[in-house]
Amino acid sequence: MQLFYNPNITLTDDSFVFDKEESKHIIKVLRKKEGDILFVTNGLGYLFKTEIALASDSKCTVTIVSSEKQEPSGFHLHLAVAPTKMNERYEWFLEKATEIGIHEITPIICDHSERKVVKTDRYQKIIESAMKQSLHYFIPKLNEPISFKEFVKKDFSGQKFIAHCEETDKKSLKSELKADENVVLLIGPEGDFSTKEIQLALDTKFTPISLGNTRLRTETAAVVACHTVVLLNE
Repeated sequence: MQLFYNPNITLTDDSFVFDKEESKHIIKVLRKKEGDILFVTNGLGYLFKTEIALASDSKCTVTIVSSEKQEPSGFHLHLAVAPTKMNERYEWFLEKATEIGIHEITPIICDHSERKVVKTDRYQKIIESAMKQSLHYFIPKLNEPISFKEFVKKDFSGQKFIAHCEETDKKSLKSELKADENVVLLIGPEGDFSTKEIQLALDTKFTPISLGNTRLRTETAAVVACHTVVLLNE
């Protein structure tokens, strides 16, 4: 099944129109024609079966044939990950985490961050593409960048973890996780969290954890953490 994405479609709609870019892709590239069936999600858990009513490459119009709803997960995984120096590595993380089943992502700007300016528009497109490719009906929420200090002071429900590389008493993420509970997990930049940041996280009740015996890159650590949480909750 090929999946399309339109965030504006609702259960009360009888039909809708794709934007010009998507319309051109459907008609010119995929060579779809009137009467063809398209499957569309709005990213909120709904899958719509639609039929092309107007095969226009500027405003492809479809009518809704039926819809179904996917139940949400029993847990919510929120990763706060520092942007990487090389942007493509962060984009790789976004793609893979979306495929695995992450729910929410926040770029956090840390003391040792080498990249402090983040353009979320491109990140959003990568997430949308990965959602369609992996046939998810829920799109992960991408938040605007925020400082580490501001983030850790927010109220979160569920388990809170920080993964860092300092030689302190840490348990493995796998041993600390509880099924069907919300999870917020902090992943630092290439230079790791500063000592000050680690202490601030501990002061705000984040539990220090390890992701294994080897030192991982930021994007690798984030994907490992994501997979560990999702696998436990299957």
